[in-house]
Amino acid sequence: MNTCLIVVNTFKKEAIFLKEEIRVFLEEKSISTKIYTYDGRTASKNASLPLSFSVDFVITLGGDGTVLFASRSCAPLQIPVFAINLGEFGFLAGVDVSIWKSVLSDFIDGKISGVERSLVLCEVLRDGNTIFSSAGLNDVVISSTASTRLINLSVAYNHALLGPFKANGIIVSTATGSTAYSAAAGGPIIDPSLDALVLTPISSFSLSARPLVFSSKGEIAITVLPSREKVGLSVDGQIDCDLQTKDVIILYVPSYKARLICSSQEKFYSALQSKLNWAGGPRA
Repeated sequence: MNTCLIVVNTFKKEAIFLKEEIRVFLEEKSISTKIYTYDGRTASKNASLPLSFSVDFVITLGGDGTVLFASRSCAPLQIPVFAINLGEFGFLAGVDVSIWKSVLSDFIDGKISGVERSLVLCEVLRDGNTIFSSAGLNDVVISSTASTRLINLSVAYNHALLGPFKANGIIVSTATGSTAYSAAAGGPIIDPSLDALVLTPISSFSLSARPLVFSSKGEIAITVLPSREKVGLSVDGQIDCDLQTKDVIILYVPSYKARLICSSQEKFYSALQSKLNWAGGPRA
């Protein structure tokens, strides 16, 4: 390993000081470093890391949101993300800040290989042309721009019509993202090692609307139907796209995966218990 890009979330004051420690640590191991500052808000179609130069791995200093941001750029290039947790949850940022030196040394020495996570890729078609495309590690959300208003969407899976949905919106999440917005909207929690897509309606007008889990080998198509409200799309809660009536959103699992260091299955279930208070039983 010769080159590392350090992504610093400037919203986290600790990250600003920690980046210098890491830079010195890596240079002592003959690994050159580059710094990229990230303010935690992207909301742009072109929000991505500058990876035009050769990078062997990326270190993120922030929370899970910083990992989401970095992973979208790193996954297609198979660049591993070493995520040091300075945030609240730590579902994705699996390296505790107190032990980063020892874990980073093990990674550099080849003792840690990391895990792979599936993404969801969405394409927005308008009049047959692709006007937007992005992959997300957590989810893609199609919703009313006014959070409490109903919109109309038609949903199909592998060309099989599932019917029209009248709701505040629809979340399509990966297994990784099943613990995020999807879980808050009543969706199931999926083991992150599974290749699956979860479709969760947001505040559906019908009691019959329930979350659905689909195979990663299929394709979900969501068509925007006429409604009084403006409709928008959000990828990982960070990249936005305005939608119009008759727009078709195609969602599927791409062939490439995100590679995360120390985001193990054990850490995932530990985070469920410690962060979301999941108990598994009345006396657990």
